[in-house]
Amino acid sequence: MSLGGYRLNIVISGKRNVGKSSIINSLLNQDIALVSDYPGTTTDPVYKTMELHPIGPVTIIDTPGIDDVGNLGNKRVQKAHHAFMKSDIGLLVVDDYPDVYFSNILKIFEKNAIPFLIVLNKIDMFKSDIIEYYSKKYKKNFVSISAKKNIGIEELKNKIVSMKPEERSIPMIPEFIKENDIVLLIIPIDTGAPKGRLIMPQVNAIREILDKKAFPVETSIEGIPNVLKLLSKKPDLVITDSQAIKKVSQLIPEDIKLTTFSILEARHKGDLRLLSENIEEIENLNDGDSILIMEGCAHRPMSEDIGRVKIPNWLKKYTGKELNFKFIAGKEFPDEEDLLNTKIIIHCGGCTLTRTIMMRRLVHIKRLNIPIYNYGVIISYLNGVLERVMIPDLL
Repeated sequence: MSLGGYRLNIVISGKRNVGKSSIINSLLNQDIALVSDYPGTTTDPVYKTMELHPIGPVTIIDTPGIDDVGNLGNKRVQKAHHAFMKSDIGLLVVDDYPDVYFSNILKIFEKNAIPFLIVLNKIDMFKSDIIEYYSKKYKKNFVSISAKKNIGIEELKNKIVSMKPEERSIPMIPEFIKENDIVLLIIPIDTGAPKGRLIMPQVNAIREILDKKAFPVETSIEGIPNVLKLLSKKPDLVITDSQAIKKVSQLIPEDIKLTTFSILEARHKGDLRLLSENIEEIENLNDGDSILIMEGCAHRPMSEDIGRVKIPNWLKKYTGKELNFKFIAGKEFPDEEDLLNTKIIIHCGGCTLTRTIMMRRLVHIKRLNIPIYNYGVIISYLNGVLERVMIPDLL
């Protein structure tokens, strides 16, 4: 399965004044990035979303020079590192032989399994020996260009196309759902539901069910008893919003398979085993422990927000402990030092993230040996129904 409706994120990095902004202008064949001979013109990561032929929809992330100096420079470099975590492909732009900055960026790309290209810019000013050096050392991961003279830009585009990641094909709707099956979707209508529309996981689920030539049936919690009576046969699967799992599990007979949208998203976008293993660590929480709640999108928090209000309240009630909660929303990723004292991490389903970015987050967190759980997993555990919703066929 390809990235589908998701844009390819291409991060462009390198030292100050190597021509990162000029490369963006050449790639897009228009002057949209500020170019200057003065080092440090780009002060923060700049996100440019557009169509790039023949690649398709992309977001190009123009980062500040990685060799920026001073306190402000350090903050800029830190923001550049955050941008790397959001990328599908990394372009490391150079105009000289490798140095410590080059090595640092390369380590970040390799550590986070980010496919990369070494882009030697300004080749109209160089002798052939530097081109030969990079070509021999990095082979297919190297391209030489001149953004100013528009040399090698098409080759650069073709290299990017060849590196476009193909995401592992894990559908949201389980494989056991076949043609003519019935899938009952429980969609609560409450203060957290967007007025007049469905949220992304619900829409994606309906589309996948239709693609399987199965039948999606939607109802609110209150409609469950009547729908079950009206259906000519039992649903082959029931999917509910996580925060309604306790009530829904009481209304759906035990012989009907039941799970949550968030658990299916965890399987679709990430690693459900990793996001549910050692869930019993919750029993070992103590007063003062820090818990990080991570959300993939940056929505405006509601008064009954599931991540910022409901999950913390449920956890405190379940454990009887005074816990400290930290929150991160959007595609930003915390620095390692900010995670060192974190006892557990709780992550949303990641419906707005690509699988590439979600898996990078999980690999990074696993490396730090911090337990991480999915919203649907932890809510089901706290309500005593985790064993039921973790259908064996999902793992």
